[in-house]
Amino acid sequence: MSKVIGIIGGMGPEATVDLFAKIVCATPAHSDQEHLHLLIDNYPQIPDRQAAVLEGGPDPTAALLESARRLEEAGAELLCMACNSAYIFLPRFAHQLRMPMLDMISLTAQTLSEHQPPILRTGLLASGAIYASGLYQQHCAPLGIEMLTPDQAGQEAVMASMWEVKAGRISPRTKARLTAVAGELVAQGAQAVVLACTELPLVLRQGDLPVPVMDPTQILAEAVVERAWME
Repeated sequence: MSKVIGIIGGMGPEATVDLFAKIVCATPAHSDQEHLHLLIDNYPQIPDRQAAVLEGGPDPTAALLESARRLEEAGAELLCMACNSAYIFLPRFAHQLRMPMLDMISLTAQTLSEHQPPILRTGLLASGAIYASGLYQQHCAPLGIEMLTPDQAGQEAVMASMWEVKAGRISPRTKARLTAVAGELVAQGAQAVVLACTELPLVLRQGDLPVPVMDPTQILAEAVVERAWME
């Protein structure tokens, strides 16, 4: 019997749909009945993670725990979140969870470290909160992986693209802008580019850059299947 999966969602809604779809696609099922039992708490009212980290806005920890509790009470046996920045707050409430939570950031760092050929320098496209927290660096530096990040203009372009996705306004300009910023990191020696905001894989895909595009949402989806469907 596979585990019941709970997704803390709504951060943002399209990113949640993307994670759900990737879990479905990663599941080696041959019938409806072989797919995972998934519970999604699409809770967009969780306070903004960017504002909390960068502007001293409302702390989302209580709302994240509230969502996790709903999922646990509904029967979830394994939890995950469809938002990179939400994992900044995981240490604040992980000890209060009754069920295990998969950590997308740790899983991505592990995937980078196991990649062949080895990845020693990777570009990081992320939200301002992720940069300010140093979350990816904390996980990757002990594995010997150096992170390259955009300059101020590049980061402004990344954030503009992220907000366009959240507003449902993806356009060719959105993709061109992100491709240009990623290309600058590749020119600096990045051997891969991590899309460390769950909106960004809705724009950039594998094959859009001359180096591997690392999608934490895809990595999380595959880990969910491995932990839940194959156990």
